[in-house]
Amino acid sequence: MVKKTFVISDMHCANCVMRLEGLEDDLPGIRYIRGSYHRQTLEVEFDETQLSEEQLRAAIARLGYTAQA
Repeated sequence: MVKKTFVISDMHCANCVMRLEGLEDDLPGIRYIRGSYHRQTLEVEFDETQLSEEQLRAAIARLGYTAQA
């Protein structure tokens, strides 16, 4: 398992958080995901044998957000 915290500077509201947290339903391997628009962060714990960081970043980008480590 890998735990990463990404800075999502273009996350501004609760709806943004809900969209990003919805990745848990769309991607295999995510064990935990929690966003905060106040801190503009997304904490993700995932199984790297099922999901790579690059795949996760690409999924975040498809939603229109930029993930910075």
